[in-house]
Amino acid sequence: MSSRTGLLEAAEAFEVTVADTPEKLRAVYRLRHQIYCMERGYEPGLGTLETDRFDLRAGHALLTQRSTGRLVGTVRIVASSPTGPSADLPMSSLCESPVIRSLPRRGTGEISRFAISKSLRDATVDGIPLRLGLMRGVVQLSANMGIHNWCAVMEHTLLRLLRGSGIHFQPIGPAVEHHGLRQPCWAPVGQVLGRMRQERPDVWDYVTNGGSLWQDEPQAVAA
Repeated sequence: MSSRTGLLEAAEAFEVTVADTPEKLRAVYRLRHQIYCMERGYEPGLGTLETDRFDLRAGHALLTQRSTGRLVGTVRIVASSPTGPSADLPMSSLCESPVIRSLPRRGTGEISRFAISKSLRDATVDGIPLRLGLMRGVVQLSANMGIHNWCAVMEHTLLRLLRGSGIHFQPIGPAVEHHGLRQPCWAPVGQVLGRMRQERPDVWDYVTNGGSLWQDEPQAVAA
């Protein structure tokens, strides 16, 4: 089976939606509580919702298994603060100030709470990882929010897996300790999608829905 066929089957098996209603947002926070508080023990776990001050400045997406209606993943993008001396992103508390100042202020958003339920974290549909469904949500949120630069603090394993799908982030600054070693990184969205289209056109087709989720012309970059 071709990778393109596998991606089409992934699209049929899992639905990516923007959490744009109070009910969907509560579903996001409940799933985050399950993953970050109960499964991983990263957060205190008070009540049944996991939320923080950045959620008011974020867009959220959900990944749902179509056959069961089960929520299996979520991701958010936090937009840079329009005021204040810094971008005021979640990574601001982890990284040295020169790293934060190096990020473009305008149109920058941090990808965070990139999470898949433990029971399906390693599951694939004919070799297509669920993380690509979340990246499709990231692309859609970025278009909705006017985000043109991504930043994140990611596990090295996740960065490697994303590179295998043609999704390349650039390291900025040293690795930091945050529930294990994490790498601060950033990437211009147009360049990421342009390189992805060159290296993995099947993945580009899936995460952009054939280009309909991202209207800017993708920019090619050198390897």
